[in-house]
Amino acid sequence: MIFGATGDLAKRKLFPSLYRLFSRNKLDKFAVIGVARRSLSNDDFQASVKESVISSLGNKEDLDQFVSHFYYQSHDVADSSSYVSLRNFADQIDADYELEGNRIFYLAMAPEFFGPIALHLKSDGLTDVKGYKRLVIEKPFGHDLESAKKLNQQIRSAFSEKEVYRIDHYLGKEMVRNIEVIRFANAIFEPLWNNRYISNIQITSSETLGVEERGRYYETSGALRDMLQNHMMQMVALLAMEPPISLTTDEVRSEKVRVFRSLRSVEGEEVKQYFVRGQYGEGMVEDVTVPKYRDEAMVDQESNTETFVAGKIMIDNFRWAGVPFYIRTGKRMATKSTKIVVQFKDIPMNLYYQTEKMLNPNLLVIHIQPEEGITLHLNAKKAGGHLDAQEVKLSFANTGIHAMNTPEGYEKLLYDCMRGDATNFTHWDEVAYSWAFVDKISAVWEKTKAAFPNYESGTMGPKAADELLEKDGFFWWPMAELEVDICK
Repeated sequence: MIFGATGDLAKRKLFPSLYRLFSRNKLDKFAVIGVARRSLSNDDFQASVKESVISSLGNKEDLDQFVSHFYYQSHDVADSSSYVSLRNFADQIDADYELEGNRIFYLAMAPEFFGPIALHLKSDGLTDVKGYKRLVIEKPFGHDLESAKKLNQQIRSAFSEKEVYRIDHYLGKEMVRNIEVIRFANAIFEPLWNNRYISNIQITSSETLGVEERGRYYETSGALRDMLQNHMMQMVALLAMEPPISLTTDEVRSEKVRVFRSLRSVEGEEVKQYFVRGQYGEGMVEDVTVPKYRDEAMVDQESNTETFVAGKIMIDNFRWAGVPFYIRTGKRMATKSTKIVVQFKDIPMNLYYQTEKMLNPNLLVIHIQPEEGITLHLNAKKAGGHLDAQEVKLSFANTGIHAMNTPEGYEKLLYDCMRGDATNFTHWDEVAYSWAFVDKISAVWEKTKAAFPNYESGTMGPKAADELLEKDGFFWWPMAELEVDICK
């Protein structure tokens, strides 16, 4: 059951992802009940599903067969009688398709409805099934730690923790999932994955788009809550966690939670030393003049909301003591890119110079989007020279090997949920620890008025973000220099 089935998320992501699972024979006996307030006939709903798949993936021969599994129910999320009707309809569908009482409830709606819907599902009998029941929830999970605790209480009164699947679509991305394989399946990396050999790790997630039509939501969120609390922190945890004793859900989650527990708390005056915020002004993006954030629709003209965050995260444990994890994320930046750069320490005495300049350190770059791949930056002898060294790149690109067959993040996460694999969904403990970390930063920022806007659209953020690294003797690696070489 998809609550919010007429919304943008369902049309852009969920329906196409379900079709791809269907086309790959990963959906056998299934039915989808779309739930929303709007009055629609089944035929109209099926036509909408078909249109969304065509617009995303093109026309397909078996599309009519796929959409025949979709049904629609008009619904009032606050009215128990609507849930009773939905329960009766679901029981009928369950019998018709021989689904053995297995149900997934996907809440593709505004967060304020998560708790009430979960409680109604329980009290009105929709969770009384002989098969499994699972609740899938989109971010944001709360607005801060207190609201997250309240929401968790509501949900846990209807579903157990093992039945709750909190989606973070970054955890569905191919190369984010690849972090564990890169680390734990390669003997050349894991022995070096510590403070003896790594000087810093940089995680950048930049967008060229502004807030577009999301001004109202973004005003109450900002980059700190929208990106850092979930996506960025999850990538930090995957990069920093200890090798689990097995790749089971509980063991992987346990190691990620240990990372969150090891985060150095940043509060009060320390926030200025560790974190930088920004808000975009006017500028040029792809040769088009774009407005500043404060001129976007549904945005306060004196808005104190950050559209950019850069920070230094320290993990105070034996493996990572002294190694900064630098993160930055923002809107209206120069490029659309998500990359992880692992910078290894310089060798004790560099004997090789290039144009009277030290060679670059070794880098491992994990390209997450838009390209997917890995690049290892090494130094090798320049052809034809004496002993002159130059930088060389060893690259692997998913685009070249798998073309467009790499599964969409939502496709993989939906399939995981159907299989009961919660490894790539966030556990409550992860949510709570990350909120506790972020709340101390937002508490300081909310009390002080920032000098916004402080970076032009089409740039890589405010100057203070560069200074954050410079005082530690580092710099942000330019995105253009880190492009993966596509080998077809």
